[in-house]
Amino acid sequence: MMSEQQNNVADESDISARKKALLLGRMLGLASEDDYRPSTASIAERAQHRQRKLQSHCQANLETIFALALNYSPSDVTGSNLDADWSYQFFQMAEQIHNRKMQDLWARILASEIISPGNFSLRSLAVLKQLTAREALIIEKALGMAAKIGSEKKVKLLSGYKMSGGIKQYFRKHNQTVFPLSQHGLPYSNILTLIDAGILYSSEFETGLLDTKSPLTVTFTNSQFTISPKNPHLLFSYYRFTHIGEELCQLITPKSDDKFAEEIKILIKKDFTLTN
Repeated sequence: MMSEQQNNVADESDISARKKALLLGRMLGLASEDDYRPSTASIAERAQHRQRKLQSHCQANLETIFALALNYSPSDVTGSNLDADWSYQFFQMAEQIHNRKMQDLWARILASEIISPGNFSLRSLAVLKQLTAREALIIEKALGMAAKIGSEKKVKLLSGYKMSGGIKQYFRKHNQTVFPLSQHGLPYSNILTLIDAGILYSSEFETGLLDTKSPLTVTFTNSQFTISPKNPHLLFSYYRFTHIGEELCQLITPKSDDKFAEEIKILIKKDFTLTN
């Protein structure tokens, strides 16, 4: 576990692997600091030194998250008392969050619960605690490519559409059209990462057959258009966010991909009538 200062140092590309390893040694109390010399300290003293450093890092993490949470807590809104068990578990987990971007997420959770408790479960916090900054970026990307269909409030990560039934399917070379998630920065390996993290369900879902007489609005982050199926045998396939994923998605700002939305429009024109 690294402090923000150590993370900034470790991110510099011109630092050798050996020096990075030595920086890790400092975290373990194996490097000299001020009046501390590990070569002259007993193993118990080295353990105590490491524990003090760890506690200092944890305290710094909590103070950073709390300071950020204050910025997200309005003074003109009535606050609520946090559930005692929830707040205890929250701070137990939050003290281990060292990455600045992730600390910001935890701060927003805390502020949100003070304003309106009950939005984020302890189970979601446990999943969030395991997320790395890289995984958070993948969620941002997935959300930026996800869409709402019709009047649904929950977003879906559309993966394609297919013709299911009807005589026309026998005159087509391919009955399924796959959307190019990978070409837009979301390869299947990233989808597996979200599945393993408990953000997406492990299998794809399908909508029911789409009604030709009921146009649907497709809403991406920055664009919206209306579609009408040209035949009654079309349906979408999609990845669905888990309940925990939906909770976390409230905190993460989508990294919109307008080119993906435009390519979807091009791909579905064969079987759908589109209006902006």
